[in-house]
Amino acid sequence: MERERTDLSDWEMWDEQYVWHPYTQMKGAKHLSVESAKGSQIKLKDGREIIDAVSSWWVNPHGHSHPYIAEKIHEQAQNLAHVIFAGFRHEPAARLAKTLADWLPGSLNRVFFSDNGSTAVEAALKMCIQAHYNEGKPKKTIVAFEGAYHGDTLGAISTSAQDTFFTAFKEYTFEIQRIPLPNAGNFKDCFEKFHSVLKDGDVAAFIYEPLVQGAAGMEIYSPFHLEQLIQLAKQWGAYCIADEVMTGFGRTGKTFASEYMETSPDVICLSKCLTGGALPMAITVGSDEIYEKFFSDEKQKMFFHGHSFTGNPIGCAASIASLELLKKQDCQDAIQRINRQHKAFSDRIKSHPKVTRLRMMGTILAFDWKIDEKTNYYAEIRDELYEFFLSKGVLLRPLGNIVYILPPYCISKEELEEVYSAIESALEKF
Repeated sequence: MERERTDLSDWEMWDEQYVWHPYTQMKGAKHLSVESAKGSQIKLKDGREIIDAVSSWWVNPHGHSHPYIAEKIHEQAQNLAHVIFAGFRHEPAARLAKTLADWLPGSLNRVFFSDNGSTAVEAALKMCIQAHYNEGKPKKTIVAFEGAYHGDTLGAISTSAQDTFFTAFKEYTFEIQRIPLPNAGNFKDCFEKFHSVLKDGDVAAFIYEPLVQGAAGMEIYSPFHLEQLIQLAKQWGAYCIADEVMTGFGRTGKTFASEYMETSPDVICLSKCLTGGALPMAITVGSDEIYEKFFSDEKQKMFFHGHSFTGNPIGCAASIASLELLKKQDCQDAIQRINRQHKAFSDRIKSHPKVTRLRMMGTILAFDWKIDEKTNYYAEIRDELYEFFLSKGVLLRPLGNIVYILPPYCISKEELEEVYSAIESALEKF
């Protein structure tokens, strides 16, 4: 579709004519033209600078265009950009796998590479299902929480509960047993329902977002409750999959949310912050126990899964660099400083009549904007708030009427105060 727009550059016209953007109703859509980004700031073509307070869909822990990650990408690209990962191996993948295995809890030692959070979940589900099958005890039931979100591929959609997003695909997904997200009031019922499902002996895996459900609206729940559910699943021979695509790499205050529990998962899914927001990459790490179910003289017991860019060396180099930055004391101090600032801000707004269900964990802060209608993804206030925050120089993308902050760790104290100020201004305006 040709458009006469003299105010647009060639590439902006090409975007309007050829590009299909994600999670966007393209009719009437408006897109800001980005010229560059550095640290926590996104510089627009019109000269404005925007504070990225959501880490660009939660992927960017150290800030945009981090020079150390860029340096390591450059070095790797000149030596080995990519090679088939079936029948070949290389140092960046081995080094990254060793780094993660040393850092992860329990016996999570077997690292499988893919390219995004959804594919990490797909690999995890298939790992667990095939592990039971290889053992000669096939199981087909998957258990997930109500309100879960695990990705956009069909397997990940099946385990997700976002009817708003996936209504058109329901008949193509497989059936899931769901249990309520636990809290102090419903835990007895939640535990008993889970137990009744497990007693059938057909549960292959229990998948969960540990402690924070992201797309559901930054719903936070207790490690005490999750610990008991994980232990129960293991008692009945079901594998436990921790989807840490969003919660991994410091977001909850610990390197992995699974560290809040004593009982480790059997599989963990990692992506988003893995490469420091520089490149697409994902990892599914299986326990030694699961790996042993595939280690056989029988070729048909191999793990039948893979991607063209599995183990991409440049992505591995970026990931290693990002993990090195995460380990540094100044990064760990920044995570704690953001948490302290969030607490102080929470105290400032907790009594505001428009603020309800204020919650926080680590570097994540969220609250429901009180509206007359039921909380939902399409709440009209969402678009008004989004535009208002941009006018204040802040990128926040409310989940309907749920406002959340999930900043890069490099955000300065002053920049974070600007984010808080924009929210406080909105609370007085709307």
